[in-house]
Amino acid sequence: MTEKKIESGKLYISASFNNTLVTVTDETGNCLVWGSSGTSGFKGTRKATPFAATSAVEKVLKDARERFGLTEVDAALRAVRSAGIKISMIADVTPFPHNGPRARKKRRA
Repeated sequence: MTEKKIESGKLYISASFNNTLVTVTDETGNCLVWGSSGTSGFKGTRKATPFAATSAVEKVLKDARERFGLTEVDAALRAVRSAGIKISMIADVTPFPHNGPRARKKRRA
């Protein structure tokens, strides 16, 4: 099985209270490699720790580098820099409402 060589891609990190999901895509958005704190060997409450998130990112980036020759990503974590991959852009894509929170219910007469 021959893998295509991709030098730059995008790194998506979704951190919740219970787990951290990491996905590496090419420039068009096709998923190349993915992983999480759970697939890195952490179970239960240990999945939610910063160390588990860092090790998940390192494992996914190592796999992307070995399989696809990835050298540059758009990313948002220190572990990316320590893995020896160049960061070209950091963006926070967290959704937020433009009209504020839901209004309180009306008072009864």
